Amino acid sequence: MGTFKHSPIIAGAAGLAALLGAPAMAQDGDRPVLTVYTYESFVPEWGPGPKIEAAFEAVCACDLQFEGLADGVAILNRLKLEGASSPADLVIGLTTDLVPEAKATGLFADSGTDLSNLSLPVDYADPVFVPFDYSYLAVMVDTEEAGDWPKSLDALVTGDSEQKIALQDPRTSTPGLGFLLWMKAVYGDEAKARWEELSDRILTVTPGWSEAYGLFTSGEVPLVMSYSTSPAYHIIEDDTRRYQAAAFSDGQYLQIEVAGMVKSTDTPELARSFLAFILTHEFQSIIPTGNWAYPVIDGIDLPEAFEALIPVENPIYIDPETVAENRQAWTQEWLEALGR
Repeated sequence: MGTFKHSPIIAGAAGLAALLGAPAMAQDGDRPVLTVYTYESFVPEWGPGPKIEAAFEAVCACDLQFEGLADGVAILNRLKLEGASSPADLVIGLTTDLVPEAKATGLFADSGTDLSNLSLPVDYADPVFVPFDYSYLAVMVDTEEAGDWPKSLDALVTGDSEQKIALQDPRTSTPGLGFLLWMKAVYGDEAKARWEELSDRILTVTPGWSEAYGLFTSGEVPLVMSYSTSPAYHIIEDDTRRYQAAAFSDGQYLQIEVAGMVKSTDTPELARSFLAFILTHEFQSIIPTGNWAYPVIDGIDLPEAFEALIPVENPIYIDPETVAENRQAWTQEWLEALGR
């Protein structure tokens, strides 16, 4: 998910040391390095990365290092290029839409993680990838600039072309891919024609979420593809309800983010410890106001601002295997429709 500047969260470590069987302290020179590929908005001091790093390093006797790439799809693209020689031990920031394609590379190993305490809107069982958060795609609206905004996907596609939207590229961005799938889920064989209709409304297509959202918050575009949880950031950190997620009558597309261990890692036990750590209270309590998304286990207190988020009674979701079989063709359809 996209992250925003916010105040730090201090995570406790006492219970984690016992859970992971790891010493709470280590000498600097003796610590193994755990390299994690993620997306760029995960890494800065206002993102969840530094809080997660502090919490895990308190119990892992290691040096956890995040490397930020443009977006979730870019993470998988980088791994494909590097192959077994990749310096990454783990990745965090792929989505379930990419799981079959990622597994098909042969670059990932089983997580060894107990998923029995997961709490997600859909059933999930996978031996390789561990969910760490979820949200729903939504059109974010600048209510002071947008005027009347779309209340359904069809209204977005057919609406006023003077009211522009910033989108993300499905070849490099997970929200970009998610919106591609949303369009396909709703329109099926008519998706290409619908993309052509929508094209006049698109101000720009950015490589990742950060660039598009920056255009939105700087007032250059009144609509942007983001997440149903994005307003919580603005309520909590900016003390404003100016930026709202549009509730679409036909539902919102569900996006579940996952982490996985690279098979070529030379620290597999440490990597698996991190994957187990993801499903602890310490990690998950960072998610709501760290990555501005929903936690994947029960028992995590959500800020009051989450009560103002749009309810999603109709999650839209395409089976990941179907995505893997069709992503290339659907992306080509998108390219042709937008004349790219």
